[in-house]
Amino acid sequence: MEIVLKYFSDFTDTQLQQLQALSGLYQEWNEKINVISRKDIESLYEKHVLHSLSIAAVAEFPDGMQILDLGTGGGFPGIPLAIFFPQVKFHLVDSIGKKIKVVQGVSEALGLQNVTYQHTRVEEIKDRKFDLVVSRAVAPLKDLWRWSKPVLKKAPAHEQQPGLICLKGGDLTEEVAESGVRPRLTNIYKLFPEDFFLEKHIVVVNK
Repeated sequence: MEIVLKYFSDFTDTQLQQLQALSGLYQEWNEKINVISRKDIESLYEKHVLHSLSIAAVAEFPDGMQILDLGTGGGFPGIPLAIFFPQVKFHLVDSIGKKIKVVQGVSEALGLQNVTYQHTRVEEIKDRKFDLVVSRAVAPLKDLWRWSKPVLKKAPAHEQQPGLICLKGGDLTEEVAESGVRPRLTNIYKLFPEDFFLEKHIVVVNK
C-alpha cells in the first residue's frame, strides 16, 4: 500500500479500505485460480495496482463515463481504476472464464457498485458502446485498436477524445509502426520513478 500512497493521497476511507483489501483477496483467489505469478503477488501494489493507476495520472474520467477493460485478466487495470473513480462505470471482459470468476469474487468482496463483468471476446460485444477502452492485455497495439473501434461511441467531429488507453512495456517502435495509428506515449517512470516502470508506457490512441 505504501507505494500507492507515495503517489496518490486523496482517498476516502472507503477507497483506502478497498485498496487495503486487495492484497488478501488476490492471495486468497490466487490459491484457487492462478491469475498472478507467485513472485508478482508479493509486489501486487507496485506491479498491478500502481501500474493500473498510472492511467489515472494522465487521463480525466468524468462521472458517468462508461469504460471497457479489454482482456482484463484478474481485473487489471479495471478494478484499481474502479476504486479510484467510483462514479465511473467499468465493464471488465476476458475470454477466459476462470479469470472473470476472480474478477467477480474480488468486485463483490469489495462492494464495487460500478463494476460489471462478462466472459466473452470483445468481438462478440454487439449491443453496447463505450466512451473509452482501457487494456493491459498483451496483444499488439494494432489488434487492440482493431477490437476497440467497433465498441467505441462516436466522438463529436470537432473533438479528439481518447479511444484506447493501454499499458505496454519495452521498445514499442516496431509495434507502433505496424499499428497504423499515431499514439501518444508516456513513460510511466517519469510519473513514478521506480525501477519497475523504466520501460513501461501508457499508450493513448484517439478516436
